[in-house]
Amino acid sequence: MEAEKILEFFFPNHCPICDRALLPGERICKACAKIPRKVKPPFCEKCGKHVKEAGSSFCFDCRRIPRTFDRGYSLYEYASVHDSVFAYKTLGRPEYGRYYGRKMAEAYASFIRQTNADAIIPIPLHKDRLRTRGYNQAAILAKEISDYTKVPLLENFLIRPNRTSNQKKLGRGQRQNNMKKAFHIAKNDVKLRTVIIVDDIYTTGSTIGAAAAVLRSVGVEHIYFLTLATGRGYL
Repeated sequence: MEAEKILEFFFPNHCPICDRALLPGERICKACAKIPRKVKPPFCEKCGKHVKEAGSSFCFDCRRIPRTFDRGYSLYEYASVHDSVFAYKTLGRPEYGRYYGRKMAEAYASFIRQTNADAIIPIPLHKDRLRTRGYNQAAILAKEISDYTKVPLLENFLIRPNRTSNQKKLGRGQRQNNMKKAFHIAKNDVKLRTVIIVDDIYTTGSTIGAAAAVLRSVGVEHIYFLTLATGRGYL
């Protein structure tokens, strides 16, 4: 622990909100810790988004679209961490993910225990994007959750052999088409009954849904997901 603090003194972590260099042991500024807004109940019983329609158990999207996953949750409203997530992906700040992954683990530890999951599986990046970015942002979140909950991490179980377009720039139909055949199973020599998929953002559910469909095809019975943030989607 002392060696870690010495390392942080020379190579400090940065606040995931304002990017200020932090003191050893710090993970976020005290003032900035109040900025991320958690998704408020009532939650959609499928995707975990806030349900605005009175008396409904499901969000507008999940009432219309068949889901290949069982249930999921997102910790923050995307609008409140938009700039932070963008920086996490583009400015080489993996410590942002370590902070956010721990917050996700703390928030959903009880839910994770209830699932009796066999493994935590991060959404993979295509090898070209991984080479450019230097790390998989979903894998960093997943590792923190795995370390905290002791649920095994299977980082290379799911792979992304085809490079897809940036989902952020696409509409609903385009997102779904973009993710068709995006994922493959690397090696089906591990039998899994229950898994938790981890990603950074949930918007329309196209990415999580495509990954879940592939996992279903190899016999996974129960599929849940956790993401750092959720957006509004396309209604």
